Amino acid sequence: MAKTSNSSEKEFLFSSWAIRNSNTMYVFMAVLLFLGLSAYLTMPRENFPEITETNIYISTPYPGNTAEDIERFVTDPLEEAVKGVSNLVEITSTSQDDYSMVVLEFDEDINVDLAKQKVKDEVDAVVSGEDWPTFNNAKLEPNVFDLNFVEEFPIVNVTLEGDYTLDALNDYAELLEERIERLDQIKEVDIRGTQEREVEVAVDIHKMMASKVSFGDVIQAVRNENSTVSAGSIIANGQRRNIRVIGEIQDPSDLGEFVIKNERGAVYLKDISTIRFKDMDATTYARNFGQSVVMLDVKKRGGKNLIQAAEAIREIVDEARTTIIPQDIAVTISNDTSAITINQVNDLINNILFGVLLVVTVLTFFLGFRNALFVGFAIPMSMFISFFILQSLGYTMNTMVLFALVMGLGMLVDNGIVVVENVYRLIEKEGMPRLEAAKKRGQ
Repeated sequence: MAKTSNSSEKEFLFSSWAIRNSNTMYVFMAVLLFLGLSAYLTMPRENFPEITETNIYISTPYPGNTAEDIERFVTDPLEEAVKGVSNLVEITSTSQDDYSMVVLEFDEDINVDLAKQKVKDEVDAVVSGEDWPTFNNAKLEPNVFDLNFVEEFPIVNVTLEGDYTLDALNDYAELLEERIERLDQIKEVDIRGTQEREVEVAVDIHKMMASKVSFGDVIQAVRNENSTVSAGSIIANGQRRNIRVIGEIQDPSDLGEFVIKNERGAVYLKDISTIRFKDMDATTYARNFGQSVVMLDVKKRGGKNLIQAAEAIREIVDEARTTIIPQDIAVTISNDTSAITINQVNDLINNILFGVLLVVTVLTFFLGFRNALFVGFAIPMSMFISFFILQSLGYTMNTMVLFALVMGLGMLVDNGIVVVENVYRLIEKEGMPRLEAAKKRGQ
């Protein structure tokens, strides 16, 4: 690769070609500078790098069954179905009371989305079989999913607090949820601090026995009556119109009018039970200085720009404060992880600028201002080239990438000083022409 001479210097073909074709190199550097600047402005920014594991999970809840039955009827059929999927390395399963979990580990050569689709196809084939177990007259539905840790942690929390009930705050939170989830950068929004509402039908066992009604009759009646049914179509005035029989209830009290049994007189649900609307058991809590609040956990989609997502969320919240949310409700944004990423990017820029300034200032006293500029220009140029390469490889700007760039900045400055000082030495002490000195390096 190198052309040697009798002197103590060596000449590299690529460097010699670049020096002979300086105009071409100027154009090439300008293109790289433009591409690097564009990559810097458009690279997705995250706090931590994406950790995408090649594992696919199959979770299947089966309430009311022992671990032995779960393994026999759920886990074993699933393992048998997916063991032939290509690129599969290992299958690990866990069967416990009421729940089955199967973990499939694939090699690094397969696309995770493709592997998940292959597993879904095999699982669907098993579920469609006649031997697959049912629960509440419906077949069990295994959940096939993968994990992306970046998408599991919220990037910001939006808190609603005021002299309102939690139900009222939840209504405004749902409006914010709907608007935020429209953003391309957002995967999902979870609401914490509120309880879901449910209808409780408390049947009286003595009245049931007197009316000769079973629990199955009650369940079947509620399922059949609370439904909307398509009833075909008719031709009216020369047009075909669809017919729908709407039977879904809007008020829980309407449940009482359901007929449970119609032998020797109708037995209504209200005759044998008490119907009421109540809160479900609390599963989440949200507090702000001891005060109950409603909080939104906003989770970003993998590979999207964290800073752009946070800015879009702030714009939505600011607009909602002036349009749909009353002024006496305090809407605050907390745990904004984009601030950490912005500070890290700013620190990198400060390090680059400070490095250029310091290098140029020091080298000016020893090598002259022009030679010092060569080293100073190499620092931002190398950074922009790095951004272009990283974006081409699909990397995001995160803590690890920024740390590596800062570490490489020190080595870049050292190498630049050595190269420029060697050229300066050959010109000043050995009297070489500038082009020849640039082609040579010390042994």
